[in-house]
Amino acid sequence: LQAWRRRDVGFATVTHAAGVSSTGDPALDSRLPFDEPYRIPERTAAQVARAKLRGGSIIAIGTSVVRALEAAASPDGNVRAGNGIATGRIARDTRLLVVDAILTGVHQPGESHFELLRAFADDALLAKASATLTAYRYRTHEFGDSMLLNRQPLHL
Repeated sequence: LQAWRRRDVGFATVTHAAGVSSTGDPALDSRLPFDEPYRIPERTAAQVARAKLRGGSIIAIGTSVVRALEAAASPDGNVRAGNGIATGRIARDTRLLVVDAILTGVHQPGESHFELLRAFADDALLAKASATLTAYRYRTHEFGDSMLLNRQPLHL
């Protein structure tokens, strides 16, 4: 984050309730992600608008932030300030309106958070990342939000 600050990257806050990505119960997991309440301050909505206007990228830190920003987006991609509830499921075929990249943790295939990552990267890239992490004996969720994924054009 310090390197980003040195490059004049701005930061803004979103308050959100993060949900689980897997419970271990397949029947319950099929209903994930659960609704996640959020609050987007006026200042944050304005910062996102300014960044988009000048051609900047919006990088969400964590899957819940992606859900909050996308849930608060109007059809033209403007983020509305205020309280809301992220109810939608973001997956491979989701057209993201706001977020260009995500700083995320490692998630397992089949988990709702992994499905969200498929909106940013194709299965081959996610499989390669998973294989590389396994080869280096990294564990899922061990390092928090430490993997940066830029949204790639997906060929559906």
